[in-house]
Amino acid sequence: MPLHRKKIFRPPPPAPTTIYVRPGYNRVLADEFIALKQKRVGLVADKVEAHSQGDLRENFGFKAAKEAIRAVDRKMFALDRFVARNAFIEVDPAAWLTKPTDTVQLGHVVTLEKQDLTTKRKHRFTFLVTTYGETATDEESGIECLPHTSPLAVVVLGLTPGVQTKVTLPAGEALLTVLKLRNPTQAELDRLLMPIKPPEIEDED
Repeated sequence: MPLHRKKIFRPPPPAPTTIYVRPGYNRVLADEFIALKQKRVGLVADKVEAHSQGDLRENFGFKAAKEAIRAVDRKMFALDRFVARNAFIEVDPAAWLTKPTDTVQLGHVVTLEKQDLTTKRKHRFTFLVTTYGETATDEESGIECLPHTSPLAVVVLGLTPGVQTKVTLPAGEALLTVLKLRNPTQAELDRLLMPIKPPEIEDED
């Protein structure tokens, strides 16, 4: 009688996401992966050296190298999945200096009023809707970077100034009103856009 493999339900992988990044981000991703591979080669050499020293039960160098290799493998796997699950489109911030300001778009400086429907409290902030991973704050103007993939940016993109809109955020329902919308200045971009860094990706089990 033929044996049938048990069917195991696995949820489908998430749909690919489009992420906007600054020029050079794809190169940073590639360099990070190469650096991890080189680090792994060195750790494997350490593991081989420790293995040659005798009793593995009390060989702490061998155990440490083994754990370090596993940690690098997890980072490489997470980075590989991050790249596979997303499409990266590089955009030049120079284009943000002259964008139309009819609706909120990537690269706009937005002054927003948010009223929480539960508490009725109002909050006002000014931010630059920017590319993936940007978190800097301009101390001179008080403008913060808001990555376009953040929950707030997702609901703000496309809004028209002066129109109150009801949205659902992780903290609950809120009313959003774009009070002011403008293009950034070159000086603001120079202060806000920091050198590109590899993404901080959490290990996945």
